[in-house]
Amino acid sequence: MPHALCPMPMSEYLIHQKWMSRAVELAQAAGDAGEVPVGAVIIDSSGNLVAEGENRKERDKDPTAHAEILALRAAAQILQTWRLHECTLYVTLEPCPMCAGAIVQARIKLLVYGVDDTKTGAIRTVANIPDSAASNHRLNVIGGILESVCRQQLQAWFATRRKRK
Repeated sequence: MPHALCPMPMSEYLIHQKWMSRAVELAQAAGDAGEVPVGAVIIDSSGNLVAEGENRKERDKDPTAHAEILALRAAAQILQTWRLHECTLYVTLEPCPMCAGAIVQARIKLLVYGVDDTKTGAIRTVANIPDSAASNHRLNVIGGILESVCRQQLQAWFATRRKRK
């Protein structure tokens, strides 16, 4: 799997930074609303914004209301297809097993994420669902885009939560 440390053209890196920055903004909104700060953005093959999502588990009382799932659902409705094979998904945190499975099922072309999740990351950190025998789709992945920003955002949110308790 490609990683952000792999060489890529500066223009491509700047595009990834732009869309990850938007995902960070969505994550901030989720965090401000009391949710774990994770944001997701889906872009089509022309570089146009298709859909966005932010964690809403607490607000919606829905265990599946992760940023990625909400963005995938919105993109499928907007594009009128569940096959998102020409789309790129940007998310601030490495997807969990549920989200990794949904990303594979949606046939996302490229996943770009910010920071590894050492507890539940299912793209490469704890598990590797896209490359497992159970996967019927090969997912291209770039990790580490705006990694320090994404990490700091999550760490600050959790530190604030711990102080309140």
